[in-house]
Amino acid sequence: MENMRFKALTTLNSRQQSDFKGTNEAISSYFAVNVFDRNKMRKYLTHEAFDAVIEAVDEGKGINRKYADQIASGMKSWAMERGVTHYTHWFHPLNESTAEKHDSFFEPGMQSAGIEKFRGDLLIQQEPDASSFPSGGLRNTFEARGYTAWDPSSPAFIHGKTLCIPTVFVSYTGDALDFKTPFLKSITVLDRAATAVAQYFDRDVNHVVSTVGLEQEYFVVDEALYNARPDLMMTGRTLMGHEAARNQQLEDHYFGTIPSRIAAFMREFEEEAHKLGIPLKTRHNEVAPNQYECAQNFEEGNLAVDHNLLLMSIMQNIAKKHSLHILFHEKPFQGVNGSGKHCNWSLATAQGLNLLSPGKTPRNNLQFLTFFICTIRAVFEHGKLLMSSVASYNNYMRLGSAEAPPKIMSVFIGDTLKKVLNSLEEKIQNKKMTPDEKTELKLDIMGKIPEILLDTTDSNRTSPFSFSGNRFEFRAVGSSSNCAATLLILNTAVAQQLNIFKNEVDKLIERNVKKDEAIFQILRTFIIESKNILYEGNNYAEDWRKEAADRGLYAIDNILDAFKTYLEPKSKKLLGEANVLSEIELTSRYEIKNETFLKKLQIESRILGDLALNHIIPTAIQYQNVLIKNIKGLKKLFCEKADVMIEPQMHALEKISKHIKEIDSEVYKMIDERKKANVTENVAKRAEQYFYNVLPYLDSIRYHIDKLEMIVDDELWSLPKYRELLFSL
Repeated sequence: MENMRFKALTTLNSRQQSDFKGTNEAISSYFAVNVFDRNKMRKYLTHEAFDAVIEAVDEGKGINRKYADQIASGMKSWAMERGVTHYTHWFHPLNESTAEKHDSFFEPGMQSAGIEKFRGDLLIQQEPDASSFPSGGLRNTFEARGYTAWDPSSPAFIHGKTLCIPTVFVSYTGDALDFKTPFLKSITVLDRAATAVAQYFDRDVNHVVSTVGLEQEYFVVDEALYNARPDLMMTGRTLMGHEAARNQQLEDHYFGTIPSRIAAFMREFEEEAHKLGIPLKTRHNEVAPNQYECAQNFEEGNLAVDHNLLLMSIMQNIAKKHSLHILFHEKPFQGVNGSGKHCNWSLATAQGLNLLSPGKTPRNNLQFLTFFICTIRAVFEHGKLLMSSVASYNNYMRLGSAEAPPKIMSVFIGDTLKKVLNSLEEKIQNKKMTPDEKTELKLDIMGKIPEILLDTTDSNRTSPFSFSGNRFEFRAVGSSSNCAATLLILNTAVAQQLNIFKNEVDKLIERNVKKDEAIFQILRTFIIESKNILYEGNNYAEDWRKEAADRGLYAIDNILDAFKTYLEPKSKKLLGEANVLSEIELTSRYEIKNETFLKKLQIESRILGDLALNHIIPTAIQYQNVLIKNIKGLKKLFCEKADVMIEPQMHALEKISKHIKEIDSEVYKMIDERKKANVTENVAKRAEQYFYNVLPYLDSIRYHIDKLEMIVDDELWSLPKYRELLFSL
């Protein structure tokens, strides 16, 4: 049997440092050079066409089709000057990836060599085959038609030699087959609600955007070692492997010196990202060995999500040039921290004012408190749905493992703001305040808020949803996920609470209550109703689980139950009334989550069974034969004295035999359970059978394989070990 591990290690030892040199130019000199941004639009579009695009982006207006041909022509001219030959509608199907179908600009002529064309109708809309994308019952597999429609709020870009046009993806009936469509709807809903509330404080506010800054965690492994691990190749994680004697316990990797090979890779993917207008700001070593992080500056939410998905694709492609492979799986290695994608979320006006940033005046601070408290109430009301939006098979392995946010939803705001909210709750009564009382309240409460800028309260890494001075950070999103799935819920939930807030304030104003007093009264109500979500302590502590349950807070204890949250009346009401996701679209998401969970677990079960029977057991038997030969030789050589001398070998033989027997038995039991489940037609019920009857075998089989790894001769073991996967770069 060829030893894949030593072949990979030989390749690794001969690996040469990348010859990537990079540019010596300032980033600002080439930033967004491959993006059809406003400056390039001014150059390549007519005034009318340019104005039409800007109105669509800034005001949400539709683009008159009479300008579509002009826009398409200008976009094509710019792209072809940069060597582009094809174009594609780039979209986000419901498989947490991106999709693209490339078409050539070239159109042959009947009596000529042909010409490059790009018509407006091809820019605005196309009909790719939608039959093989996840739909969750929104369409039958034999129904192929789906529509992609241009999203002008995310500018076109050049990737390779292809013009990529960001689009939404919907079915023939108009139902969303992607993440972007409902996300864009949630952005519009939030804009309207937030603008209406912001006008309490500044009548000139006419537009509010959700801004997002994403932190992307990932692992890097050598490509040769990756290719020698079939489980990594097929599932993105190691289904077996004994922990290395050293992993992250010395705490020496976090923020450590970046290895030169990784640094070269980082420089190259950052340069490519900057050319595509992705505002990468930070890079550093993460906690686990071979784990790293990069972070984007804040952008408008839709663009931030597009950039994150594009960045992940760039990283994978550039890694290959450096003979590396990127793992975005949430838990690729047992015993070390997994990877997340922290979503930093805030709100900003068109004038650039951060609505979640404490100000220097009572007026600005009252505005800050309004959006701050409404967000907290939104998380309290819909924390279950928010947590369920991050529930996936991969992320289930990471959450609650004392390495990431736990499965329980809570909000951390720090001591200073906690005292402010307590003061609001205590001092505002449901009565009309005297002018002196209102003045005293403003001076007492509003004067405290700027202290947050100097707040010495430590951040809480155990909190899933924490306030960080001028933004909220949702830390539970998985590293491989499309953030739009979670952000659309957060946007819609906050919009709902802002609408409720405004309606209640307006009712009080109609009863001749002064505006500021009305705002204070409703904020107090919101604080009282949602304060159970606030928690400043250790979210990993056992006593917190009991306390959280007593508070009525949601915890993802069962991933399949988490999926069912999409079917609850409260979820349907939130997203349906906002016209973000219809009931049928929510049901489709539920079906897709179950189907994805089922398929991933099925693949892992098959791979583990194959490796156990065709790699692990034969390797163990091979070592058994070595031991047997050694025992026979010792007996022949030492005769009656051999019993004592062969005792270690006999003990090893017994242990190996026991583990082989258990692996063989467990694998076939797992296969039988899989066969029983596979005859169940209902996807959700089949997922339950896999969860309860198949999943437990992955751990039990792994246990015996990992024990064998510590017994079998190192030179015989054919799969790269953790010490090599995690410490080889």
